[in-house]
Amino acid sequence: MKPPSFLFVCLGNICRSPLAEAAMREAAARAGIEVEVDSAGTGDWHVGFPPDPRSQAVAARHGIDISEYRARHVRGQDFRHYDQILALDPQNLRDLRAIAPSDGTAELTLLMDHVPGRAGYGVRDPYYGDESDFDAVWGDVVLAAEALVKRLG
Repeated sequence: MKPPSFLFVCLGNICRSPLAEAAMREAAARAGIEVEVDSAGTGDWHVGFPPDPRSQAVAARHGIDISEYRARHVRGQDFRHYDQILALDPQNLRDLRAIAPSDGTAELTLLMDHVPGRAGYGVRDPYYGDESDFDAVWGDVVLAAEALVKRLG
């Protein structure tokens, strides 16, 4: 049987979605739950690049190495492969819905909709911010990952 699968999506796949991927992997591992997890971007200008150094730093502060992750663009097959595709903000959710193939089976949701009291909220893009903005992203994606894993358990 295929484990539950999740694709986390932001704009460039170098800041928020790699952190969401890492948080989900960590939360599932702690819970002893097997999942398939990846991340991607709706934009393609960072394809092949590692996560932003500030994303790598915040993950490292929490004992997680994401330096080997590489940005990729959302593909049509993702909508058939993953059970859930989770957008990090409302604009990326709209973009995903616009490009979803008619035969897609993945549930498309906003990541923070899975956190009680945070429905409708996006994870703020930290790209033009500082270290504290990346820490805030980490806090958001950890809350969401824990909520998703709790639902699986």
